[in-house]
Amino acid sequence: MADEKDLHARWATALLRASRGTPDPAPYADRLLARWAEPQRRYHTTAHLAAVLDHIDVLEEHAEDPELVRLAAWFHDAVYAPDRSENEERSARLAERALAEAGLSEEDIAEVARLVRLTVTHDPADGDRNGEALCDADLAILASPPDAYAAYAAAVREEYGFVPDEAFRAGRAEVLRQLLALPRLFRTEHGASEWEAPARENLATELALLEA
Repeated sequence: MADEKDLHARWATALLRASRGTPDPAPYADRLLARWAEPQRRYHTTAHLAAVLDHIDVLEEHAEDPELVRLAAWFHDAVYAPDRSENEERSARLAERALAEAGLSEEDIAEVARLVRLTVTHDPADGDRNGEALCDADLAILASPPDAYAAYAAAVREEYGFVPDEAFRAGRAEVLRQLLALPRLFRTEHGASEWEAPARENLATELALLEA
């Protein structure tokens, strides 16, 4: 379980820096954390949010504007229903509304929303430093130690508990094949050197188990 007091502080730092200190950050944090704690979530929880923020800290020097990347992390799964396909779009629209209310500039709001929408594909353009940092941070779970990866995979299965086993195995296997077919999973220098190899090993192991 993530430390909500710590998450409140991290949200306040990112929002106040991006908005030049005008809004009270607490109500925004409360509303977002309530979303991240919804009962249908098993993997996309406050623990995932905290992990993505931790990975952005590691990748901070790679990002062009790390505070906007952090705000995008807060919103990227703020709307999450496992049986819906438009979660990222709805999350981006939530970011646009909330950050406008919070006083961010139109340019910064557009960048945060763009980054949230980018998590549909995790395929940033070359040179998109903010996009590369967010996508690498979001996918870093794939490079976890085997036990942690197994827990992640089990949590994903729980989120899709409404899907029959055979259909889930087929769909999950296809996702894994698509990931393994990518020329690279990670775009930052750190991600490529530290996370690419273990992530591919984990993905291949899960795929083999699903196909067994």
